[in-house]
Order: sequence, then C-alpha cells, then structure tokens
Amino acid sequence: MRLQMRTWEVGKDGKHNAFTDLLFWHDAFWLIYVSSPSHFASKKSRLVLLRSNDALNWQKVKSFDGNGQDIRDPKLAVIQGNLFLYALLNKRFDPEPYKTIAAHSNDGTTWTPFEAAVPDGWLMGRPISWDESIWYAPAHHINHGSAVLYQSTDGLTWKIHSTIFEGGKERADETAIQFLKDGRIIAASRLEAGSSIFGSPQAGTLISVAAAPFTAWDQVTRSRVTRLDGPTLFRIGDQVYAVGRRQPRAAGPFQWMGSAFSQKRTAVFLVKENIDGLTHLTDLPSCGDTSYAGVAITGGKVFISYYTNDTGRDHPWVLGMLLPTHIQIAEIEIETLLRG
Repeated sequence: MRLQMRTWEVGKDGKHNAFTDLLFWHDAFWLIYVSSPSHFASKKSRLVLLRSNDALNWQKVKSFDGNGQDIRDPKLAVIQGNLFLYALLNKRFDPEPYKTIAAHSNDGTTWTPFEAAVPDGWLMGRPISWDESIWYAPAHHINHGSAVLYQSTDGLTWKIHSTIFEGGKERADETAIQFLKDGRIIAASRLEAGSSIFGSPQAGTLISVAAAPFTAWDQVTRSRVTRLDGPTLFRIGDQVYAVGRRQPRAAGPFQWMGSAFSQKRTAVFLVKENIDGLTHLTDLPSCGDTSYAGVAITGGKVFISYYTNDTGRDHPWVLGMLLPTHIQIAEIEIETLLRG
C-alpha cells in the first residue's frame, strides 16, 4: 500500500544527521536530531534543535553536546507547560548508551543544564500523559533486557511504576508507548534474540497492553512482521500507528531479521492487538541507515520526521551507517491515513 504524502529534506549538509524527534508547541514545530560524523560514537556529536512555523523553513535554536561523550537518541516532551529534552550518553564505539539525561526550557531557547533523569543503565523513551498530571515513559535496561514503565508528575523525578517485560533469552530494547482510546496503554518493544550482526529469525516486535493503573502487562503478541527499531507510536481516533525501521526481506542465514547486511526502510504500520500485531501500511522514502521518527499532529495532518541515506542508492544498513544521512519530513493527510 502506498499512502499519498508529501516529503522534503531538512539538514542535508554532508554529515550523518540522524535520530530525530518532532512536536508542535507554542504554535511552532520543534525538531531535534543528532549531527555526527557517522552512526557510531563520536565526541563530536551534537543535538541540533530547530524551530519552524510551517515545517518547511527551519531556524536553528540551539545545539547541545555530551560534555566530552557521545550524545544521541533525543526525545522531546511538553510537561507542565515546559519543553523537556531527554537524551542518551554513550561511551562505546558501537553504540550501547548507558545513561539518560534531561534538560528543560520554558521558551525553547534558554535551557537548564543536563542532569540524570533515571539511574544509570535505564534508557528512557518518549513520555506521554492522559490527563496532563501524570506522565509515563518506557525504559529498557542495557544489561538484562527488561522494559519498564516509569512515572513522573514533573518530568524531573521518575520512579519505576511497573515491569512491561522481564528479560531472558529474549531481550526488550527500545520501547514506545501510546494510550488507546479506552485509556489503556499499548507498548511496542524492539525484541532482540541474540546479538549477531546477521540478525536472528526470532527477532521481532513485542506488543504489550496494560489497563489502568498500568501495573499488570499482557504480552499480546510477538510480531515477526519486522523488528521495529526506533519505534514511535501515535493515535488518531480509534487507531494506533507505529513508525519505525522495517526490513523488507529477511532471508537467513546472513540476513535474518535485524541483519546489518540487509536493506532497511522507515515505514508506517497499523498497530493491533492480534497475532500479527503490526500491519505494514507504507514505506516512507528511505534506505540504508534510517528510521528514529518523531510525529506531530496538527491542522488535520500528520508530520513525521526521520532520517535516511540518499535514496538514489539502496545501501545495506552497515554501509549506510558510515555514509552521510539527512533529515526528512513526511506530511500525510489524516483522512488519507484513516482510509489506508
């Protein structure tokens, strides 16, 4: 299926610009991404924050560094009226972030210094709220592959509220959450099965659901449609959608799901509580090293930020990680998405 959309480039300057997030706040779009020499760790990495009134013309607001460490995977959230930025610090060349840090601003221009958001080892995802009084954020642990739900009332002090998935032979990695229309929370977790660069036939996406008070999670399904790297969830009416990395073809033994030697796409999925879990709707123009999307919904349209190599060459993921990438914006009419 191919949804009607409009796409354009942002931040194409020959660097490896990646790991985006996007939201609409104070009547403007706010876009953040990582600018670095490559996908791999670099002390030269910077978070770049941009602002735009129309998502077409962008102005740089600020850049953030990791104080001598690699910084990556930024997430934005509006909490108690302030703009919050969460990011991960990393010391390993082949990235394995170890720490979540946070800063906040009341105008998007002047920011507090970064401080630890949660204990080392826990890597936070994007926070969400049902009632603007309690915020929830997923997090996974770098050592034991567990995913948990954190809770906060101010965006600064977080405590573990429940366990989404307890690691074992399978390991939950990056996790995204979203509220269903009935007030339950649905979670999509990148599910690892081993650490081979050739991937694994058991890799996929774990779909979990919890009803209030969100202390008991039901693992609905382990979808093999894709391993949804860098997942983002958003809801329109009754429907929940996911944006993340898709592997179009999984054919072992060297190209199992998650293989670094396979082609990749950033794709949009319908998320359901059924055996498949994910239904592929469309690929966004993308290839090579790609995904890690942000979503802003405004004016009857869905705006999606993500990154990609030059789509003129369909590089395998491992090569794309060494080449320049740029930020891309996709604009999809809500009605078009619902019809799809």
